[in-house]
Amino acid sequence: MSSEEDKNKAVACRFVGAFANGDLDTLEELMAPAFIDRSLLPGQGSSREEYKRSATEFYAAFSIADFTIEDQIVQSNKVVTKFSMNCTHRGTFLGATPSGEIATYSSVRIHRIVGGRIAEEWSEGNLLGVMLPSFEREIRERERAEQELLVAQRIQQASLPKEVPELEAWQIVPYYQPAREVGGDFYDFHRLSGGRLGLVVGDATGKGVPAALVMSTTCGMLRLAAQDLSSPGEMLQRVNEALFPNIPPNMFVTCFYGVLDPESGTFTYANAGHDLPYVRHADGDAEELRARGMPLGLMPSMNYEQKEMVLQAGEAALFYSDGLVEAHAPKGEMFGFPRLRALVAEHGDERSLGDFLLKELYSFVGESWEQEDDITLVMLRRSAVRS
Repeated sequence: MSSEEDKNKAVACRFVGAFANGDLDTLEELMAPAFIDRSLLPGQGSSREEYKRSATEFYAAFSIADFTIEDQIVQSNKVVTKFSMNCTHRGTFLGATPSGEIATYSSVRIHRIVGGRIAEEWSEGNLLGVMLPSFEREIRERERAEQELLVAQRIQQASLPKEVPELEAWQIVPYYQPAREVGGDFYDFHRLSGGRLGLVVGDATGKGVPAALVMSTTCGMLRLAAQDLSSPGEMLQRVNEALFPNIPPNMFVTCFYGVLDPESGTFTYANAGHDLPYVRHADGDAEELRARGMPLGLMPSMNYEQKEMVLQAGEAALFYSDGLVEAHAPKGEMFGFPRLRALVAEHGDERSLGDFLLKELYSFVGESWEQEDDITLVMLRRSAVRS
């Protein structure tokens, strides 16, 4: 072995040692200005600066011990080095969360050395094998999340009404679009005595299975209360008392409940902290339906204010969830209540209010929009001319 080969072998030895010990200064000293990394992992670059960045990410993700050079072969200006070290995976790397496990990382590095500096590096190792426990856990967690998502979707779909009531001279049009991560939106219809109809729209806080279970439980309680009560305020009060001891901590349900007399057009309602519905009058004005009341499940012994209004021929009411008003445009602007109220006011009788609002929403959020929350709309409209 020539003296030049001895020097190259020593440079390669220093370089892999600096890599193992997280010595960025030595790495920088030994890399040629035009250094190229020929063996890249996903997301890595080939330049000396990108090599240092990749090394920094490696040091942040792994604790290293017991570094050993097992063998070295040198031929002219190329040095092959085989080394191993024990690595503890303690930080995110390549998108995989830390496993905390210890594994032996083995690698073979080939370095081309010019003028005492590393010009190129080729590498082969078992890094993916070291990270296998993290990848396996990620797969299991994703499978579990997908299964929970499916369960939540089934719970929610089973709780929603299968049919929409048909009332002479009235149109009832629901729209429900779940987000991928299912929330707690719900709506329902209750046939009451005297031909009246109960209408409910609500939202349980949270996502996934917990929100779906709370939503389903609330729907069941409301249906039960509707069997012997017809006062919206009393219904919400009874459901709140039943829900409060059983709801998980930090969860609650917003809920609007209204009772329609289709003959007279009288609409009696109460609100448990839900977004205010809008009524579009014949003159084009959009009015909020206000009634005071705390969300369900927050506090016991709550009273719910009850109010009454009459829907005249040609007037419509819109009930909705916060997924509509809290949708964001690409630059972060929120759809918002003022925009919704203005759109309700300008809506013409010749178009479906729900279809009109959804068209405006999709125009607002743009094609790349990722839906953040469930969107629920229920439109109630009295025909302009009774048939």
